[in-house]
Amino acid sequence: MAEREVQAVVFDLDGVLVDSEQQWDEVRRGIAVEAGRAWADGATRALQGMSTPEWAAYLTDVIGVPGRPQDVAAQVIDRMASRYRSRLPLLPGAVEVVQRLALHWPLGLASSSPRQLIDAVLESANLASKFRVTVSTEEVRAGKPSPAVYEEVVRRLGVDAQQAVAIEDSSNGLRSAAQAGLRVIAVPTKAFPPDKDALSLASVVVHSLDDITPPLVTSLSDRS
Repeated sequence: MAEREVQAVVFDLDGVLVDSEQQWDEVRRGIAVEAGRAWADGATRALQGMSTPEWAAYLTDVIGVPGRPQDVAAQVIDRMASRYRSRLPLLPGAVEVVQRLALHWPLGLASSSPRQLIDAVLESANLASKFRVTVSTEEVRAGKPSPAVYEEVVRRLGVDAQQAVAIEDSSNGLRSAAQAGLRVIAVPTKAFPPDKDALSLASVVVHSLDDITPPLVTSLSDRS
């Protein structure tokens, strides 16, 4: 086996498979507005990639939403779950890219969403069986941009990080995967484009999930 041969692919969830970044932003902002709190400059970007305990503490400590962080988190998650029950916002090509790559590699998922929402999305999209490993940042020591969630996914998959490819959209996600040692395919979103320095960490940048094919992933075996 070649040392750099791709042995696994790890997906992000929010912004890669589901068009949910805007919904997270709307729900969190809504809770802040209801509490009479202003939305801090940079808060939206700061929250992307945080684990549930981290973003809940941010809402209470930085934004000033009253209540215990765990109660605020439960309120946000309940509202997100309600939105998903109403309409699951799968991105174009999401189901197809998972099915396509699952034919060639074991798949992992490294998500900042809480376990409740990860499971709800994958079950609703009939994709749960395609993923060998799924990890939420609430299950590791820190959220993205910490590499912890990617390190845990590749550990459970039983592959070296350098033999895995991540698919990410956000600045913090790109930094997390790259710091863990994975090669990264970036799928930037128009609503929340990644910072240039984060995007430069990607081995390749694509414009849609349809561009992510087995030959593209295999080509990354020769890239550092």
